[in-house]
Amino acid sequence: MTISKAALAASLMLGGAPALAQTDYARPTMTESHVQAATQPPAPGQQPAQPAAPQRQYDLSRAERAALNPALQATQASNWAAAQAALPAAQAAARGADAKYLVGQLQVQIGLGTQNTQLQSAGVDAMIASGSAPAAQMLPLYNNQARFAADAGDVAKADQALDHVIALSTTDPLAIPRAAQFWVERNNATHALEYFRHAVAAEEAAGHPVSVEVRRQQLAMAYRAHAPETLALSRAYLAATPTTQGWHDALEIYRQLTPGVDDRLSLDIYRLMRAAGALSSERDFVVYAELANSGAMFGEVKTVLEAGFANNAIRPANAAAERVRLNEATQRAASDRTSLAGERTTALAGSNGGSALRVGDALFSYGEYGQAAELYRAALQKGGLDANLVNTRLGAALALGGQRAEAETAFRAVTGPRAELAQLWLLWLSTHHA
Repeated sequence: MTISKAALAASLMLGGAPALAQTDYARPTMTESHVQAATQPPAPGQQPAQPAAPQRQYDLSRAERAALNPALQATQASNWAAAQAALPAAQAAARGADAKYLVGQLQVQIGLGTQNTQLQSAGVDAMIASGSAPAAQMLPLYNNQARFAADAGDVAKADQALDHVIALSTTDPLAIPRAAQFWVERNNATHALEYFRHAVAAEEAAGHPVSVEVRRQQLAMAYRAHAPETLALSRAYLAATPTTQGWHDALEIYRQLTPGVDDRLSLDIYRLMRAAGALSSERDFVVYAELANSGAMFGEVKTVLEAGFANNAIRPANAAAERVRLNEATQRAASDRTSLAGERTTALAGSNGGSALRVGDALFSYGEYGQAAELYRAALQKGGLDANLVNTRLGAALALGGQRAEAETAFRAVTGPRAELAQLWLLWLSTHHA
């Protein structure tokens, strides 16, 4: 990689290459305007321009000054062959911080003039290591160090430079995402995620708050890469900002990244979405109603579609068909409810766990959460069913029925692909029923 001369010069604030004037002091001090005047003499009859503001002073020994002058003068003249020839002597003589800093500047400028990226990189490293670079230069210096290191394949060095960039970027709330994006731009999304983890962990270990926006961008990066930690990051982001949109996004991410999502799991996802007030799109209301209808949960079909119409979420093009479904569900619910009492008694007395689950679902759909929980418990006892499914629905019924402790127990018993949904229910309980 080469950095344009204008860009690097601006970022490092190099100006003209300084040349060193003679003085009578054993350790002379010298300003940038002085050294520039030594190599850029005024035209005849003109006086040297006086600096408008205080200039930096360089503290150099006579030996350092004598060794640096030839390289500085050659660099000023763009005589790159002479500058390169004089550089080793300047490096060997540099003992103090200012001399080492000036040698680093020389390396950068000679590297730019000769398109030598290794020399540019070495110059940036030398300016940093000298300890003499002004504070205002440190951020661009570390940014350039990271770029050179990454292009050379030195990931560890680049990461260390990026750590310094973040530490110096106290006024940039998005310093961590910007540093991670550095690796995305280099087609290394995997390491971008690794660096994001490292940087966030370092901030937390140092007791620095990590903003919600940083967590959102970390989640977005992980989601695009389908990273294993996406669901955990989604939950962490939701815990930090439990908005309705956050709930919707978290549940959609869960649906998309969980393999083998069937209609039963989709229905349970929509149930939590509804509890969180996060049903928003036409698809949410229509698909939820279809899933509930296929399970003969007519009370839920009616409630969901009525909410969809009330929120103007269902488009006119689909309104007629959904009103037909709503009318059918309303009629079915009226007859269904009259038979539920008898079905409940039969299901509790029988040995079929499936019957208990079906009746529990019907009661749940009418908001009879206490009775639904009774049937779900009976279904678990009778057996022959997916305990994770039943515990998910038992937990939901208990949660919506206001039995928080019992709901938490049920959700903690859920394992497998539904475990993340159970964790989200537990989060909902903690944020809505504190």
